[in-house]
Amino acid sequence: MKTDAHEFFNLPLEEKMVCAQVPGHIEGYGQVFVVSEDQKLDWSDMLFLIDQPAHLRDTRFWPTNPSSFRETMDKYTTELHKVMIQLMKLIAKNLGTDPEMLLSLFEHEIQAIKMNYYPPCAEASKVLGASPHSDATALTLLLHANEVDGLQIKRNQKWVPVKPIPDAFTVNVGDMLEILSNGEYKSIEHRAVVDPEKERLSIASFHNQKMGTQIGPLPDLVKTNKALYRTIPVEEFRKMKLTSKQDGKFMIRKMKL
Repeated sequence: MKTDAHEFFNLPLEEKMVCAQVPGHIEGYGQVFVVSEDQKLDWSDMLFLIDQPAHLRDTRFWPTNPSSFRETMDKYTTELHKVMIQLMKLIAKNLGTDPEMLLSLFEHEIQAIKMNYYPPCAEASKVLGASPHSDATALTLLLHANEVDGLQIKRNQKWVPVKPIPDAFTVNVGDMLEILSNGEYKSIEHRAVVDPEKERLSIASFHNQKMGTQIGPLPDLVKTNKALYRTIPVEEFRKMKLTSKQDGKFMIRKMKL
């Protein structure tokens, strides 16, 4: 997957534009969360694809160059789903809630991949590769496709670098899991900075509740504790996210009671 991602972003622009976003679609090659003509854009290119369930794949945005890309993506994302399920089982155990109830929300989850390419920038201090935000997902599995630093998390109001560990995922807790856990797990605000000399490449896998379900604190967790967040349809939650620019933990602020 790392190799195919590198090969795609190293293609000439006209070849990458074969997979370009089209109006009204978030998928494809380009930029994400551009909602205004006057906003400052992130210093990055990205390829965003919905990969699971398979019937939701829009293959017009899936590269055919490199030729192995589609097969690699299929295998990679199938294995990622298994990793997410194992993590969710452990999270349910930690919360003291029914694992089957939690897993039922992710049986046919919407899983998406966002490949991020951050070119070097001579004036790196004046740009951001990704603006500060928390992921709206339940979990994000982030693969560092090269060993260039760039990810930072917000802790005690300070930005702390995350050092990539070779052959390991960085696992981000997202807004959905904060809400489901009624605040026991906190989504992490993070950003990406740019290197003045080296390119950086990362591959983020986003794991979301399946459509047709409600997002809110798990019933087990609010039998004796007060619910801290609203309960709304997942579809409404996704629409709220996709029509807003990235701004810290704004989704949590909107969902808090």
